[in-house]
Amino acid sequence: MADDERLLEWAEQVAMHLARDGVPPIAGRILGWLMVCDPPEQSAGQISAAIGASRASLTMNLRLLTGMGFLTWRTRPGDRTMYYRMADDAWQAVVRQQVAGIASFLDITRRGLDLVGPDAERAARVRQAHATFAWMARVFEQAPPLGEEDR
Repeated sequence: MADDERLLEWAEQVAMHLARDGVPPIAGRILGWLMVCDPPEQSAGQISAAIGASRASLTMNLRLLTGMGFLTWRTRPGDRTMYYRMADDAWQAVVRQQVAGIASFLDITRRGLDLVGPDAERAARVRQAHATFAWMARVFEQAPPLGEEDR
């Protein structure tokens, strides 16, 4: 199996893993490819040729990934082509956004408990969500920061 084939197979594994969390397969393939491709900056045409995606689907998913903070893009002098690459610390930024989402959902569950009453039978589902997200927030608050040796 050629190197590019192995890299594409790995990119597909990334895509299938992320699809479990609702990430569109094309977006996952883009991420997987941009994690291992050489050079690390690729035009939409290069990415499309590598992963076999249509330009329309690719464009939509490049916008999605850029908006989520996974990708950055730039042009080169004298060239209107946009080149995409993984953002520096992309994974850290995305995890930070998810952690912030946990705190935000805790506010929502608090309001839900206020709305239905903390002792109401129907509040059990809200209490369960609140307890789970409170636990997750504590875990992330107590986690040591990612150090240089971890990168």
